[in-house]
Amino acid sequence: MLTIGIVGAGLRGRMFASALTGQPGVEVVGFAEPSKRVAETTGTETGLPVYAGHLDLLSEQNPDAVIVATPDFAHHDVAVDLANAGRHLLIEKPLATTLDEARSITAAVQAGGARCLVGFENRWNPHVVRAASTVQSGSLGAPITASAVLSNSYFVPTQMLSWAALSSPAWFLMPHTVDLLTVLTGQTPVSVMATGSRGVLAARGVDTWDVIHAMLTFDGGATATLSSAWVLPDAGDGIVDFRFGFIGTMGSISADLSHQGLTVVSDRLRSEWPLGGRIGPVDVGPAAWMAQHFARGLIDGTDLGPGVEHGLLVTETICAIERSLATGRSVTIEELAA
Repeated sequence: MLTIGIVGAGLRGRMFASALTGQPGVEVVGFAEPSKRVAETTGTETGLPVYAGHLDLLSEQNPDAVIVATPDFAHHDVAVDLANAGRHLLIEKPLATTLDEARSITAAVQAGGARCLVGFENRWNPHVVRAASTVQSGSLGAPITASAVLSNSYFVPTQMLSWAALSSPAWFLMPHTVDLLTVLTGQTPVSVMATGSRGVLAARGVDTWDVIHAMLTFDGGATATLSSAWVLPDAGDGIVDFRFGFIGTMGSISADLSHQGLTVVSDRLRSEWPLGGRIGPVDVGPAAWMAQHFARGLIDGTDLGPGVEHGLLVTETICAIERSLATGRSVTIEELAA
């Protein structure tokens, strides 16, 4: 029996527990959650023990693997302690929000010898899987350029995330799209040029970037553009706008993942996402499938997906975007590494 603990009992942590409940050969043994209110709610809802800290979870339950579902900026201490203890890890994206912390986690995972998956959940999105397999088949030729838009309405930074001022569209959204573009191009980012604006969210009490645009150049010569905003109107048809495109020498792809073909109209227009939630007793959707794949991979010894080194690369790329925003110039990944 593979035993799994979860650090962070918010929406994501509870979703992962639900996705793993009933999976053959898997047992979720408990949570770590510092918020007493969230801990009490989670304990009541799940019937699982909830500990105040990750070290308590480790000592009391001794899980084989741990999912790190804390806020973006709070991965480091948890991941390093658990990696040093030799536990397999699923760490939510981004790996970390500073270069030093990302490198520290990477070193701890490599030294600890356990396996690690960084949670770029779109690797399990059917649209992305099909697009990537089409590109990899060679039928669209060599990559020339790609693009991705991933944005949220005001609801996310002003209501959903209590810690939005400690994050940004770059950290919360762009890890998904940077990862996506590496999958589509099959290439590695080498330089970044970014611009953006802020002030609108700050006037609403959340002092962070409103919108960020970045242009990436890859080692194989392809280019790509990324855009992420946190200022879509709440009166729109959903809280997520997610689109991507790819142009190759022999063909192209375009995708709109904001819609899954189901629209509900009452007092407001809303897009519904059938690939999310539960169908009968089974959790479905990319995040659930990712957690289930993680558990199966640990049981079967098969590939887990993007590991800690790829997580480090994505963090390096987002850090380059931040430096470009601050300096107004192009920034290379190599100069960050130096």
